Amino acid sequence: MVIRKYRLEKGLSQEQLADMAGVSARTIQRLERGAKVTPETLKCLAAALDVDFAALRKDDDMPEALSSTSPIAPAVEDHVRDIKAFYLHAIRYALVMFLLLVINLWVSPGFLWVVFPAIGWGIGLAAHGLSAFQISTFFGPDWERREIARRLRK
Repeated sequence: MVIRKYRLEKGLSQEQLADMAGVSARTIQRLERGAKVTPETLKCLAAALDVDFAALRKDDDMPEALSSTSPIAPAVEDHVRDIKAFYLHAIRYALVMFLLLVINLWVSPGFLWVVFPAIGWGIGLAAHGLSAFQISTFFGPDWERREIARRLRK
């Protein structure tokens, strides 16, 4: 779906678009990831974005397979890349922590200092996971709105 493209062109956050269209922010998130959309919702979005309904409808009828020509592909591909990056981060964490544990047990078996980097990096890994799976909204719609407003003032 090209809703994300139109939304960003207008400088709107997902929450702002949801308010304008009379739908939930979660609905916008789902649609930007390629979920099916009802004609009623599409009409509301077209009106809110000041875009021709036929153009949105045509884009909605396109195949959902991930390809470079699919309007859904960018949002879905970005989400998959985020999840992949998290898994790679988790693998690196596990390997480095294992190596540090081996070094710790070899050099100073009486004191497990390895827990300190494990906790520190673990907090970062947890934050990455919350972001990748979109559980945390720290950089959510409110942040987007503030950032857009800040950049427009420049």
